[in-house]
Amino acid sequence: MGICGGGFEGQPKQAARLGGNRAALFVYATEGLENMSFVANAVSLVTYFYGYMNLSLTKSATTLTNFMGTAFILTLVGGFISDTYWSRFKTCVVFGFIELLGLGLLTVQAHFHQLRPFPCQNVTPGPGQTCEAADTNQLAILYTGLYLVALGTSGVKSALPALGADQFDEKDPNGGAQLSSFFNWFLFSLTIGAIFGVTFCCMDKLEPGLGLGLRFVHHGSLLCCFVCVHGKVSVQKQCSQGQPPPKYPTGSHKFCVNNWSPASLCSVLVAATKNRKLRIPENADELHEIHDKEAGEQNELLQRTDQFRFLDRAAIRGATTADGSSTSKAHGSWDLCTVTQVEETKHLIRMLPIIFSTVFMNTCMAQLQTFSIQQSNTMDTHILGFKIPGPSIPVIPLLFMFFLIPIYERVFVPIARKFTGIPTGIRHLQRIAVGLVLSVISMAVAALIETRRKSVAIEHNMVDSIEPLPMSVFWLGLQYAIFGAADMFTLVGLLEFFYAESAAGMKSLSTAISWCSIAFGYFLSSMVVEVVNKVSGGWLASNNLNRDKLNYFYWLLAGLSVLNFVAYLLCASWYKYKKVEVFKQCDLNGKVELVKA
Repeated sequence: MGICGGGFEGQPKQAARLGGNRAALFVYATEGLENMSFVANAVSLVTYFYGYMNLSLTKSATTLTNFMGTAFILTLVGGFISDTYWSRFKTCVVFGFIELLGLGLLTVQAHFHQLRPFPCQNVTPGPGQTCEAADTNQLAILYTGLYLVALGTSGVKSALPALGADQFDEKDPNGGAQLSSFFNWFLFSLTIGAIFGVTFCCMDKLEPGLGLGLRFVHHGSLLCCFVCVHGKVSVQKQCSQGQPPPKYPTGSHKFCVNNWSPASLCSVLVAATKNRKLRIPENADELHEIHDKEAGEQNELLQRTDQFRFLDRAAIRGATTADGSSTSKAHGSWDLCTVTQVEETKHLIRMLPIIFSTVFMNTCMAQLQTFSIQQSNTMDTHILGFKIPGPSIPVIPLLFMFFLIPIYERVFVPIARKFTGIPTGIRHLQRIAVGLVLSVISMAVAALIETRRKSVAIEHNMVDSIEPLPMSVFWLGLQYAIFGAADMFTLVGLLEFFYAESAAGMKSLSTAISWCSIAFGYFLSSMVVEVVNKVSGGWLASNNLNRDKLNYFYWLLAGLSVLNFVAYLLCASWYKYKKVEVFKQCDLNGKVELVKA
């Protein structure tokens, strides 16, 4: 067996065909179906909580917000497990079954009325009313099922993008372009799933038991197909250190154990703290690194950088203290780290400001989604003879993304590539910047449209009327279209940026960090509304959009988005892309070869 453990002696030559677009197809299908179930729940659960579980409207909305935020926050757990203990495929399967278990529990409760309170008919639950709120046992079943779904979907969302991206070799001449295309089509499959979830799988059109049951069946079928396809389609893995566990037989599948895990972050911090009194040598050769005969244990060697120099103390083998005394270093993992481990930790720290500077964009997205639905309730919702229900309004940006993604992939990227020479057309950070600029424009357009909507209400003397205004809901499509384009640039840019720039051992955790931007945006959105209402004296407090000052609120968000963009530019200009000195990879016979990067 080769020193890398990723290739096996006597391995058949067809292993060279591992990965690629063929293996990525089932990743697209999995994400599309999984997101269809997730989005269908997101747009339907408030109806289920309020109409069938007898929760108050406020409690129903809060429960849904907590569910959505928790699902994206927990991607950190799934990413950590995937990078540290399990393979990405195993993480997807195990967490997929957890999600299936949660859907099954919710389906059982929705089907058997004994597990639910007697449904209220236009009555607010409470003492003295004709119906009662859900009891403790019923709520326990509800929350158990709900957060099993959140935990399950978090593991799939964290590991699946990295699993698909693993199918393309970044060191291949065409690998960069193929990897960029993968993330574009990954978002495309996610969008298709969301469109079906919003339009065809809404619980508003189905009984709760039937709606959840359909999701349970299709999710179970999804897992079966996922496992079966894995047996027929080879999944490419990066070369790894050490030996594969006994449960992974030799054969056509590569096995990967990464040289750096998220736990290395703690090791570097602890070692640097222990060595805080040591003098940092100016010569990088005096710091600890693995070379030559130990090279097979490293996937890549990173060049030492000047940022966060205090962390360099973690790689000091033996040095003199500030008072001139000599000291020697032990070689335990918590006492001594390699320069590469230190630089990977530095790199993670550098990436965090990038993700924080995209949170406010997702806060704007949350506001746009909630207030736009309320705006649509005051407008003419007939388009081309069809009446669009309020909960289906989010399908507008999804449809725009459905058309924009292929145009971006097939038209924009090839043209940009000719001018920039970059396989992805533009760099990851530039792509994120474009999305942030578009989000500013979207909020400004939203403010203008809301100003126009209010003027129509005043002009027709309909400020306090419940009748729809003579203004088409299609106007809301403008702000949605621009924000859909912003989301296309920023979300894919983040996923691709964190995957490409992160250490080999934390690809899943890095993509999970990208999803966390959405979670923080949802959590921050409620706080923003409350603060603005208190400071402004009630811009959004009258429950009548014709009298509220939603247009002022949108202008405020646009202004704050400009400040957020300036902060992003500072973070992006400060960021240094990863520079790999030597990349150690394995050939199909498991031998180590050096590739200059």
